[in-house]
Amino acid sequence: MEKWKDTTPKINLYSDGGSDPNPGKGGFGVILSWGNFKKEFSEGYILTTNNRMELSGVIFGLEKLKKDSDVTVFTDSRYVIDGIEKGWAKRWQENNWYRNKKEKAINPDLWEKLLKLTDIHKVKFQWIKGHNGHPENERCDSLATLAMNKNNLIEDSGYIETPLNPKTLQEGDLCRKCNTPLIIKRPTKRKFKKGQVYYFEYYLYCEKCKSIYMIEEAKRLMQENPEANLFE
Repeated sequence: MEKWKDTTPKINLYSDGGSDPNPGKGGFGVILSWGNFKKEFSEGYILTTNNRMELSGVIFGLEKLKKDSDVTVFTDSRYVIDGIEKGWAKRWQENNWYRNKKEKAINPDLWEKLLKLTDIHKVKFQWIKGHNGHPENERCDSLATLAMNKNNLIEDSGYIETPLNPKTLQEGDLCRKCNTPLIIKRPTKRKFKKGQVYYFEYYLYCEKCKSIYMIEEAKRLMQENPEANLFE
């Protein structure tokens, strides 16, 4: 029997995301539309990347659906669309999350979530040109910008350290971008998620250029935190 019937909800999912700088603080905005109803969502993160926010927005929207749905995803991210439609993510998954014999795939945690969701729902992608006057895309961009500029940013626990985010820096060391001494900052709000293995108790922050550095010595395993089982 065909899984998708005429009674299957037909949903439009609009999403946009980004970070400033890249990597840097980030956010995504999502609009779910079905019939005459629309609902908006957004989240902001302490440190992430453009591509992680593009993926996270689509994932967040699909995870909000309470039953199998026929979904059209509207996004300006060729990275997201090509990763699914050209089969890249599926091949990386089959290759134990390696792009080839030497290079690891980037963002495997998010690609794995998106692949599972595209098995649950009937998903097709529609590319739209960003910053080109598309009403929902412009609104999602505004939601993402508002989210990343809030005070209660959360951690992107799947973000992996990069050369701009070295493990060896300490408080007082100079920022790699502007040579300003770094200070310690602690997140004002934490949001734990199922499957999260670790979190960062604090991060190093540059007051001049606003750069953020997640460091190894600030990493804590979830079982070390008494709030670890209090997922939102």
